[in-house]
Amino acid sequence: MIQRNVGGLDRQVRLVLGTILLLAGLFLLGGLHGNGTGLIVAVIGFLGLATGASGFCVLYVPLGISSARGKKEALLPRVD
Repeated sequence: MIQRNVGGLDRQVRLVLGTILLLAGLFLLGGLHGNGTGLIVAVIGFLGLATGASGFCVLYVPLGISSARGKKEALLPRVD
């Protein structure tokens, strides 16, 4: 069962910075026109948005990090 490991302020920062980086990468840095730097920045922004929206960060698992508080919420329901 996958547990949420991103919560609170961490999640909000990921959503805000992810949005900024995605838009900056695509529009300001030319990611829509194939500029490599813009595409890389846009992908980083997308990953920030995805982890913020889902509440789960794959990199936190091996490091044993969790910014989620209190009772752990399952992302996927348990199948018995």
